[in-house]
Amino acid sequence: MRTVIRVVVADDEPLMRFALRTLLESDEDIEVVGEAFEGAQVLDRVRELRPDVVLTDLLMPGMDGITAARQLRELPYAPAVLVLTTFDTEDGMTRALAAGAKGYLLKDAPPEQVVAAVRLVASGATALASGPATRLAAASEVGAPPRRPLPYGAALPQGPSERVESLSAQQRRLLRHLVAGMSNAGIARSMHLSEGTVKAYVSRLMSVLEVDNRTQAAILGHRAGLTSADEPSPCRNSGEPGPGSPAVR
Repeated sequence: MRTVIRVVVADDEPLMRFALRTLLESDEDIEVVGEAFEGAQVLDRVRELRPDVVLTDLLMPGMDGITAARQLRELPYAPAVLVLTTFDTEDGMTRALAAGAKGYLLKDAPPEQVVAAVRLVASGATALASGPATRLAAASEVGAPPRRPLPYGAALPQGPSERVESLSAQQRRLLRHLVAGMSNAGIARSMHLSEGTVKAYVSRLMSVLEVDNRTQAAILGHRAGLTSADEPSPCRNSGEPGPGSPAVR
């Protein structure tokens, strides 16, 4: 039996929504079940229709795509979120991934890449635009040991995987929450700690990972393959993506 991928398209421009619907429905395995022009309407459509994928712009009137993605991931039937935007920046990609998006493409992407990306995120894979993904990967090197000759007998610098593997179970759980873009308040509720304790733990974690801020810690966690899927979750698509190629990781 053929599985049809159900999609909700969100963009404030009617012409863009029409173009995306036409493009996606040219694939016999994809059905556009709804449209939305801003974030709050996306939430309504998802609650009503329970799609597999939400294809959304970042900037829309009212609630933006980032806020919508963050709220969508809290649903027990959370769809995979694929961002389609004009913003060719690593900051936009970082914010989208931290909010729970499974993919980030630019609006000048080839039509076939958009269709392929919908299929990828629906399957649980990641689809990322090559430009910001490459810059994001480079940015994650910030805080890593300097690339200079090491003294004889010195330990080799640790990469993301080695640094994450050196963490305690509690620190790994904390890092998963940072990868998921959770606030200190949200982490405190999840880990049954006070916000003050969480703040102290985050500070200690950044020191252990040799990074300067939460964003760098989250990026390092992405690169090490640490995701929220490492723990049981009620959400069907709770795993967070990591940087990769234009297609899949």
